[in-house]
Amino acid sequence: MIEPNPKADLLRYLQEGRDALIWKLDGLSEYDIRRPLTSTGTNLLGLVKHIAGVELGYFGDTFGRPFFAADPPPWWYTEDVEPNADMWATADESREGIVGLYHQAWEHSNSTIATLELDAIGHVPWWPEERREVTLNHILVRVISDTQRHAGHADIVRELIDGSVGCQEGNDSMPPEDRAWWEKHRRRLERVAREAGNG
Repeated sequence: MIEPNPKADLLRYLQEGRDALIWKLDGLSEYDIRRPLTSTGTNLLGLVKHIAGVELGYFGDTFGRPFFAADPPPWWYTEDVEPNADMWATADESREGIVGLYHQAWEHSNSTIATLELDAIGHVPWWPEERREVTLNHILVRVISDTQRHAGHADIVRELIDGSVGCQEGNDSMPPEDRAWWEKHRRRLERVAREAGNG
């Protein structure tokens, strides 16, 4: 019989999203990982930077375990920070530095998760006063949701860059068809969309 282990289950889904985000950078140039491919500037390295900040805030500051004890980076969530500063990397911020920060965030978050019980109480300083009190379980679910959401964004952005698809390295979860099949499939969907739009 398998013993339930909710914390391990939650951490596994969080790690799958983390790994997917990092994998989407593999094999791409500095330009491609920074390219804004939506009207709001969504880009792969910015997604990683954002989620690193999400983890450091929610698993750090929320539970009295701040990662940046002093001198946070200029994009950190303060009142005077430039809007959206956590969603893109400056020319001075390297891929290695941001990925390294994300790995440090994992360690910091994992330590918080290992140390505290799921019903441990924290306070999210940037939320309205009446909603600030949360449990570790609540924060885990929230961060998993956010990480997986942004991993989905990364899937689409990577496909727009070079056609690469899939949710995990070694398991792309896609039908094993060739490029010609996919092109035919896409044309079919375009035709159906036009028919529906004209109907």
